[in-house]
Amino acid sequence: MNILITAGGTSERIDDVRAITNHSTGALGQALAHAWLKDSRCHIDYVTTKAAKQPQADPRLTTYFIEGTNDLFETLQHLLTSKRYDAVIHSMAVSDFTPATSFSEPAFYQAINQALPHFGNQVTPELIQQVLAEQEQSTGKISSDTDHLFLVLKKTPKVIQIIKQLQPDTLLVGFKLLTNVTKEQLFSVAHTSLIKSQADYVLANDLQQIDGSQHIGYLLNQTGEVGQGKNKAELAELIVTTLQQDLQRV
Repeated sequence: MNILITAGGTSERIDDVRAITNHSTGALGQALAHAWLKDSRCHIDYVTTKAAKQPQADPRLTTYFIEGTNDLFETLQHLLTSKRYDAVIHSMAVSDFTPATSFSEPAFYQAINQALPHFGNQVTPELIQQVLAEQEQSTGKISSDTDHLFLVLKKTPKVIQIIKQLQPDTLLVGFKLLTNVTKEQLFSVAHTSLIKSQADYVLANDLQQIDGSQHIGYLLNQTGEVGQGKNKAELAELIVTTLQQDLQRV
């Protein structure tokens, strides 16, 4: 039985010494790996970051380290085209944006003012596109000799959407994290995410319900709630048990 797990949070480089990341520790992915390894038939490919919590070493677990979203995309593409997986659990917190370029405060004002006469002295999407196209990508370390740094971000690809494209028959678990919403809102957004990614299940959780040892989450499929857990160990067992039952029916 081959299982693919992603865990931790991506880190998007701003320059050679700075990066944008998130607060994901990889603890749930770690718990998922430990839960799967109780099954002697299981082999795990584990995609994570060096900053995330790691599962204990095991001969049935192979770890692949990545940094940013592009690294993740390429690693998953390689794994999904070279091996068949019974299940993929995509618990990694993937950045929605990555740095495209940056401006010091004087450089930003200069670029805007130079472009304005060509666009009727109006800031338009076309003006911004031209300014960005003419700005060279920063290399090395961005100078801190400016009162304000203007950082431009661009959207990253939705990595989860390639999983079913490359392996339509795998069982896919996605994750949706919101903050300070009602349970009905959480379930609605999670269900939409499940449909878009063609996932079989989605683990829906609210950041306001994650604190210390508490981690309340709800496992959903297309028809509704499958189960819930109050901490990472319970959630890991819920996900693994649910997938094992599905795989036994195949």
